[in-house]
Amino acid sequence: MKKIKVITIVGTRPEVIKLAPVIAEFKKHSDVFSSKVILTGQHRSMVDQFLLLFSLRPDYDLDIMRPDQTLNQVAVRCLERLDPVLKKEKPDLILVEGDTTTAFIAGFGAFNLKIPVGHVEAGLRTNDKFRPFPEEMNRCLLSVIAALHFAPTTEAAKNLISEGIEKKRVVVTGNTVVDALKFMAAKKPQPSVSELKKLDFRHKKVILVTAHRRESFGAPLMAICRALKEIAADPTVEIVYPVHLNPNVRKPVQRILGKQANIHLLSPLDYPTLVFLLMNCYLVLTDSGGIQEEAPTFGKPLLVMREVTERPEGVKAGVARLVGMDADRIVRETRTLLTSGSRYKSMARRVYPYGDGKAARRIVQAVRKTFILKK
Repeated sequence: MKKIKVITIVGTRPEVIKLAPVIAEFKKHSDVFSSKVILTGQHRSMVDQFLLLFSLRPDYDLDIMRPDQTLNQVAVRCLERLDPVLKKEKPDLILVEGDTTTAFIAGFGAFNLKIPVGHVEAGLRTNDKFRPFPEEMNRCLLSVIAALHFAPTTEAAKNLISEGIEKKRVVVTGNTVVDALKFMAAKKPQPSVSELKKLDFRHKKVILVTAHRRESFGAPLMAICRALKEIAADPTVEIVYPVHLNPNVRKPVQRILGKQANIHLLSPLDYPTLVFLLMNCYLVLTDSGGIQEEAPTFGKPLLVMREVTERPEGVKAGVARLVGMDADRIVRETRTLLTSGSRYKSMARRVYPYGDGKAARRIVQAVRKTFILKK
């Protein structure tokens, strides 16, 4: 029987983390699938170490990254360089993940060549096309293009079906980030950064912070920084903030927080170190998406510094809380968790709203079933 040719397309660090388990699962079934990987290189400097970590060797590297490139420049370069590869390979299916420019443009390019698209982590919605930007529009447009929708939760599946997607094309799989987390946690990761090795996780309340979204640029990010500076006035607290390489993030963060003794501004972390921090920190402040899925797995209270979230499951489970980007509110909510044992305990629960670690297996099974039925 002819093998099913699947090409998985990655461009950013989260895409590598979330698609690595799926790529590995395809390789387990090499009697059925011919699996190849394309790297766009959208996050060049941050993605290579993650490829090494998961032993991924892309079959094609489009190398699209350029300093300070705009979203349109990313899109144009990606489409130009992807087109000849897809024409050459003629896959039965391309697989993309999430809501990046890489994911949407790869899906759009495949659609123009009448190649079916499978969308991993489909159906997330805030219903505000500028929050997050450009991610909300990327994933909405991908849902129109995709032939197969791998929804991480039942809520995400309901979103798709309410938009007119045929139920038979939607599969609830769980989120593959839980697969990756379980893989990494089993290795008992240790920090690779010397500054973290010196932190007293037993006697200090270590707060992990990530903040880098485009809609946070400017005044919102400065408000977040002011809040962190005020929180750091508590001598029992240590704040660890891996700072994104984007100058729109690094410059204001360094200016406002660079001289604060108990705020540790680090370069982006390798995945084992990030997982170590998630396992050992006291609580998490974030404006990112992936951390919202990861923190509940380790029972860490999560304050989401955004006005809306496309991952409401953690909020509904009571382990995450939307606090917006107002400095006073961020400080108030954080201090409550630092001082109220009952509030902290109510949020510090291990829950699994985003999956059980078997998402990759379900995705591969669904692809196999789809193409066998076609034949």
